[in-house]
Amino acid sequence: MASTETTTTEDAAVKDAAQDLAGLEAGLDALDAVRVSRTPVRQVLVQKVLPPVTAIALLLIVWQILIWAKVTDDYKLPSPSQVWDEVSNAWAQGTLLGYIWTSISRGLFGFLLALVIGTPLGLLVARVKVVRAAIGPVLSGLQSLPSVAWVPPAVLWLGLNDKMMYAVILLGAVPSIANGLVAGVDQIPPLHLRAGQTLGATGLRGTWHIVLPASLPGYLAGLKQGWAFSWRSLMAAEIIASSPDLGVGLGQLLEQGRETSSMSMVFLAIFLILIVGIAIDLLIFSPLERWVLRSRGLLVKN
Repeated sequence: MASTETTTTEDAAVKDAAQDLAGLEAGLDALDAVRVSRTPVRQVLVQKVLPPVTAIALLLIVWQILIWAKVTDDYKLPSPSQVWDEVSNAWAQGTLLGYIWTSISRGLFGFLLALVIGTPLGLLVARVKVVRAAIGPVLSGLQSLPSVAWVPPAVLWLGLNDKMMYAVILLGAVPSIANGLVAGVDQIPPLHLRAGQTLGATGLRGTWHIVLPASLPGYLAGLKQGWAFSWRSLMAAEIIASSPDLGVGLGQLLEQGRETSSMSMVFLAIFLILIVGIAIDLLIFSPLERWVLRSRGLLVKN
């Protein structure tokens, strides 16, 4: 009789524990559930479009106030209307898009070359201790070296041509991409690597299925910095190494404005360089960053 009562008590305890576990799982499922719905257009306009438009409007207002206040000479600070006239003239002459495309095509192609070279180099440095001890400090030193320093030797080695431009971009971007990947690999928990090895993910398979996905946050940061270095290196090369054979990019446009003492042209070049940099970040790197965060449960898609 006592045995029967003990068994009944144990069964009830097991049922209670099972119910508690089911409740806990239901709560976790509710927390993990992703609420997918289309964001209203009005909310997108208010949260995404209105703030930058407001900032630009305030900047133009302050700029125009400085012109009216005559804080400096007209040839030093052109008015917004003068810069807009420069834009209109370049568009009417059919050269505006040419300026932009010349630089963007060079920058993106050079960045892709840097990506192809910097990724295996970063993996090699991160995974092989001897290579890391030999090349790691060199990569860090190259990353801190101003990219403009590579322009004179690149001109002497390769001449005034596109090869020189790409060489400067590579020397500026490859160290950043490689160091970013090294930092991402260093942040991988050792347990993940051991689990991958246990499941048979070794060698190239382990690199593709375990190392690269786990190092994506650091790698993506290196890619963003690599693009920034690519763009800055290209602008430095275009400003210093001007030649009719190279065409007219945004850097050459900036240098032409300096040579002709046209501040409106200088401001036009600066704004175009800034706009291209922002556009590449918004169209390429921001979506990649959101995808990485969402894949790790750090960003909920509402």
